[in-house]
Amino acid sequence: MSESGTTFVGPLGSTIHFLRADPETVAAVAGLDWNDSFRRVCLDPVRGVITLMAPSRLHEDLGVVFEDLVEVAADVLSRTAKRLGSPRLRPEGDPPGTGMEPDCAFYIGETAASYFDALAEGAEAAEAFLERNAPDLVAEVEITHADRGKIERYADLGVKEFWHLRGRKDDSAVLRADFFALERGVAPQAVPASEVLPGLTPEEVCEAVNGVRLGRSYRERREAVAWIVRRREEASFRVREEGPGYEVRR
Repeated sequence: MSESGTTFVGPLGSTIHFLRADPETVAAVAGLDWNDSFRRVCLDPVRGVITLMAPSRLHEDLGVVFEDLVEVAADVLSRTAKRLGSPRLRPEGDPPGTGMEPDCAFYIGETAASYFDALAEGAEAAEAFLERNAPDLVAEVEITHADRGKIERYADLGVKEFWHLRGRKDDSAVLRADFFALERGVAPQAVPASEVLPGLTPEEVCEAVNGVRLGRSYRERREAVAWIVRRREEASFRVREEGPGYEVRR
């Protein structure tokens, strides 16, 4: 181990243990079973980082809401979606058991449709597809200074888009989301609206969170997102209908 570890509490109240280590050490500890104590584990031999998180209740709650929200939004926008949970994402050649572990991940659109085709062929074909294809979208609800470089690693893995939902334990009603377009070898670019779920904005996601969280059925959760999308579409239609004003010259 190259330096001593650090333990701190994240903005949502999660306990996080952060350690620097050489790649050999990261690979060696990948064989240990961390699940009894930590729900989120990042073992990154490239950055030389071991991050162990015991998520708070608020962290877990927002993660579940995010999963529901993305799935519902895809349905409203007529996009095929497949939630992947919190997969361990690693490039080919990295030691087994290492990798990044987002709060939630999705295939969206054509990738999701192709995954369902592979799933129909059987478990072996589906597993091979998962190993070859990175998620289109990953989302996290609690990023700290210890995660510096993490978004770039998702880009290197082939993820197309990253969402970060910001919140605080002492004021959970105030949320902020940031979207980033990802591309291998290119710095992450903040974008005003999603590309994998066309037109959906960070502000709309934050607005929909409570409706999705409080929805007692899929129908109620869907309506919380659909209302926001309809409102945007109606506003866009009014702008097109009114068109630019013209001065009448005499």
